Amino acid sequence: MKTMDHNDNQPIRKRVALHAEKHRKKRRIWAWVLSVFALATVVVAAYSAYVYVRTKNAIDSTYDSSNHVQIKQGEFNGQRKFAVLLLGTDTGALDRTEKVGNSDTVIIAVVNPEKKRYTLMSVPRDTMAQMVGAETFQIEKINAAYPLGGAAMSMASVSKLVNVPIKYYALVNMKGIMRLIRYVGGIDIRPNLSFEYGGYIFKKNQLTHMGGGGALAYSRMRYDDPKGDYGRQQRQRQVITALIQKTISLNTLTKLDSVLTSISGNVKTNLTFAALQQIALNYRDTTKHAKSDYLHGHNATIDDVSYQVQSTKELQRVSDYLRAELGLKLLPLKNNETYQNKRNVARGFDFSNIATQEYHLYLDYAEPKAGGN
Repeated sequence: MKTMDHNDNQPIRKRVALHAEKHRKKRRIWAWVLSVFALATVVVAAYSAYVYVRTKNAIDSTYDSSNHVQIKQGEFNGQRKFAVLLLGTDTGALDRTEKVGNSDTVIIAVVNPEKKRYTLMSVPRDTMAQMVGAETFQIEKINAAYPLGGAAMSMASVSKLVNVPIKYYALVNMKGIMRLIRYVGGIDIRPNLSFEYGGYIFKKNQLTHMGGGGALAYSRMRYDDPKGDYGRQQRQRQVITALIQKTISLNTLTKLDSVLTSISGNVKTNLTFAALQQIALNYRDTTKHAKSDYLHGHNATIDDVSYQVQSTKELQRVSDYLRAELGLKLLPLKNNETYQNKRNVARGFDFSNIATQEYHLYLDYAEPKAGGN
């Protein structure tokens, strides 16, 4: 049977009329195409607005107004360098139930757009430090600053320790880290040693895909590492670096709402939504390269309690590096720690001796006159 042509049995039309009808058909087709395009644009715009509002709401819920910082015009313009204190509390995951925990992860993150890189500088959690902002002169392990005085004391104490200005922070508990890793589909890491922890098995140099639980177990193990807490810090930096790279490489628009809503109860920061937007937009290139380092301390006992004490030489090394990354003038370090070191060396403490030694605290320390940053 012959397929009917739409022109069958139709009278022959004049060329002008035929042309006019074709023109009308084209106009109808283009009108349809434009209508579909407009509808799609509206849908995308509406969805983007929905995601934006939900994202803003999620981030706003993480904002710590008590540590508000006035952000200057152009502060995150993609050219200026800045530092953020990263704090990790070991609560809310894998049998940890403490409401307020010590900040067992303390990392100074410095973003350097000039060199297109960021640096993660770990501060060992047992590092002896003055608790800046305490009502009376007080020396504790650096991880005690957060439960004692919150993010403000943590920032001030770490800042004083290495003479680096730090006014921004981000705190996340382990539950938040697990959820974020889960939402990006896991991370891939080559373990730097073989071990088993929390039911997870890791083999040295074997590329391993880790979900939230695996990554947490990998970054938490401490006592079976020959390097002790230093080894754990290195693994923590591995996890953070891998997470940053995975997050940047993903098109997370469709997941952003779920991700942020999920982790919002597990994160605190004094960076506003607008500031985070600018950082994400203007500093993307700095995520391509990362440097990893840490303060190398010495085992010591203070009143029969184990500490890590940092030599003046090591504190100066880290201070010089971080200040250089921030484009700041290098300055001789003078603080409580350098004062205590001088007095202890005079009484026989040897920083070249790897054995655990007794370290004495001198409570007559007086703050030096304010100097420039």
